[in-house]
Amino acid sequence: MRNYSTQMEAAKKGMITPEMEVVAKKEYIEPEALRALVATGEVAIPCNINHKSISPEGIGRNMRTKINVNLGISGDCNNYDNEMKKVDMAIKFGAEAIMDLSNYGKTNVFRRELVAKSPAMIGTVPMYDAIGYLEKDLLEITAEDFLKVVRAHAEEGVDFMTIHAGINRRAVEAFKRDKRKMNIVSRGGSLLFAWMEMTGNENPFYEHYDEVLDILREFDVTISLGDALRPGCLDDSTDGGQIAELIELGALTERAWARDVQVMVEGPGHMAMNEIAANMKIQKRICHNAPFYVLGPLVTDIAPGYDHITSAIGGAIAAASGADFLCYVTPAEHLRLPDENDVKEGIVASRIAAHAADIAKGIPHAMDADNAMAEARHKVDWDAMFDIAIDKEKAKAYFESTPPADRHTCSMCGKMCAVRTTNMILEGKKVEFCTEK
Repeated sequence: MRNYSTQMEAAKKGMITPEMEVVAKKEYIEPEALRALVATGEVAIPCNINHKSISPEGIGRNMRTKINVNLGISGDCNNYDNEMKKVDMAIKFGAEAIMDLSNYGKTNVFRRELVAKSPAMIGTVPMYDAIGYLEKDLLEITAEDFLKVVRAHAEEGVDFMTIHAGINRRAVEAFKRDKRKMNIVSRGGSLLFAWMEMTGNENPFYEHYDEVLDILREFDVTISLGDALRPGCLDDSTDGGQIAELIELGALTERAWARDVQVMVEGPGHMAMNEIAANMKIQKRICHNAPFYVLGPLVTDIAPGYDHITSAIGGAIAAASGADFLCYVTPAEHLRLPDENDVKEGIVASRIAAHAADIAKGIPHAMDADNAMAEARHKVDWDAMFDIAIDKEKAKAYFESTPPADRHTCSMCGKMCAVRTTNMILEGKKVEFCTEK
């Protein structure tokens, strides 16, 4: 029987939990050092007491950059089996988190199965699920109704929830003053904005924030403070609405920590490369070094079909500059619900961005795999190269699609392979390319 409610409460009491022990081993950090970071809120370990299959992960300072995979059921694509295949893909490629963004039908069936099987953290956005779960139209939903959905998700074992509590009346005023090209692109944020405008009421998640925190504390659910006013195009980045909401999120972070609720803060979606590093510093400063969860950022708006690449570029810069958690983007972004192959491409792109950033940040052992790959390439050991690669199957398929005559080379360079040539010379051998006549 645990004598603490949350990881943060335990850390403040000087206790090292079993979850902290697991994370410390994964991150090559002393358990006591990790405990201190959890106590200050600089590291979160999202781990619902009802998620029994989880393999705990740390998000934040001195931790490896983690990635999240979005999936879920929608009205146009409501095949549960297909979504579960995406779950399997996410687990196979080592995604540390999966967000169920289902917004169609009785989503709790899918969510419970997801929680039961997944070692990855599970996140949700209760606002998405409210209409389907409650079977009410937006205008008919009350503040109490929204809290019911939060409690239902918490009871089902969700480890973190995106709660758009920062889009209050003050932030909305700033948004309206600063005219945007794309207005609000956050689905949850737009629904709350519409509810507030139609009812004349304050954001229920802001007005009843303490009640939300009480529910989350009961199940040790981490709050992911959603950025409802994130920019949806480059021209809208770092504007009054985004910064006004960020200021509110900083205050909400401290209120959550005071109740021992772990916090992550979500960040911008579209942003030019030259603004990213500054945004990371502003975010960390205003939100007191809480773990930062970045939705992209996409560094150009003109690459539909390739936005896994625009996002990976932005994500790598963001993580190298201080972001802790990357939300993947697939090639289907802005176009349709991603299929299984889209999910794979998005995961791999995000994994590359996270890994590159970890090397830049000097995360312990981040370069071990790169050094092993260099050794394998030096030996021209293809099997070892495939085994080390992020996407083993794709690397092997590319190599074998045009096999070289000599397996100690590849079909691009053949016998003129630079590695082969140098190795032979250093071994005292003679290099010949032409057959003597």
